[in-house]
Amino acid sequence: MAYSEVEQAQILIEALPYIQKYYGKTVVIKYGGNAMINEELADAVMSDIIMLSLVGIRVVLVHGGGPDINEMLEKTGKESKFIDGLRCTDGETMDIVQMVLCGRVNKNLVGTINRKGGKAIGLCGLDGGTIKAKKYVAKNGNDYGMVGEVVSVDPKLLQDTIENHYIPVVSSVAQGIDEDVSYNINADTAAAKIAVALKAEKLIFLTDVKGVLRDPKDDSTLISEIHPEEVPVLEKEGIISGGMIPKIECCVQAVRGGVKRTNILDGRVPHSILIELFSHKGIGTMIR
Repeated sequence: MAYSEVEQAQILIEALPYIQKYYGKTVVIKYGGNAMINEELADAVMSDIIMLSLVGIRVVLVHGGGPDINEMLEKTGKESKFIDGLRCTDGETMDIVQMVLCGRVNKNLVGTINRKGGKAIGLCGLDGGTIKAKKYVAKNGNDYGMVGEVVSVDPKLLQDTIENHYIPVVSSVAQGIDEDVSYNINADTAAAKIAVALKAEKLIFLTDVKGVLRDPKDDSTLISEIHPEEVPVLEKEGIISGGMIPKIECCVQAVRGGVKRTNILDGRVPHSILIELFSHKGIGTMIR
C-alpha cells in the first residue's frame, strides 16, 4: 500500500508525542518466538530497535534461543528434555547452552544490528557479574540441573553501555553464587529482572500470540489491559493458562518492581514494537 507524502507526514506527526514521551527512557525488549526464527520478522525487529535508539530511547534487548539450542543438542546426540516447560540442564547441556546463547545467537544479533546501521554490544549475565543466580529448587521436588533462579541484577555494565550510545544485547546465562558454575536462566525472567534494575519505563515481550485472549480461538476477544490484581481471577477462569502464565507473572513482578508498563505483543506482526510505542491505538495486552 502506497502512502502519499501528506499521509507519510501525518504518520510521523502521530508518532511525535510518543517519541517525546519515551525520549531518554529505558525500554527492555524480550526477543523470542517466530520473530526470532522468521527472517523477515527478525529484520523488522532489528530495524525497530535501531529506530528506537536513533530517536533517543534507551533500548536493552534480552534474548533466548531455544530452537538453536535444540538444533545443537541434536547435532551432538543430546536429547532435549523438558519438565514443566523448563529445560533440564546437565553439565554437557549447559556447555552447549552457554556456547549457543552467548556465542552464535548473541553475536548474530549484534552483527545484524551493526550491519543495519545500529551500534550494539553483546553481553551475558556473566559479564560484570550482571546477573547472579542460585540453583533453582522446585517446590515439587523436580531437579532441573543447572537451571538458575535470579538472585540479583547489577545494572552498572548495562547502564555504562547505554551511556556510551550502544544497544546492549543480553543472553540469559547467569553467574552462580552458590557454586562455581554458570546457570541457564529463563529469558523472560531475566528480562523482567533487568527492567526492574534499570527502572525501565516499559518492558515488552514478543510472543507468538496476539496477547491475552478470553477465547484462544477468537482474536477479537483480546484483553487490551490487565491490572495485576485481576491476574489470579483470570488464571482461575483459565483465560491465562499454559505458557502465558509465567509471562504474565513476569509482567506483574516487573510492574510491582517499579516498571510502569509491560506489554505482551504479537511478534508475528512486522514492526509490532513501533506500532505499540508510536501509535494512538497500540496493540497486544498491557499490564500496568
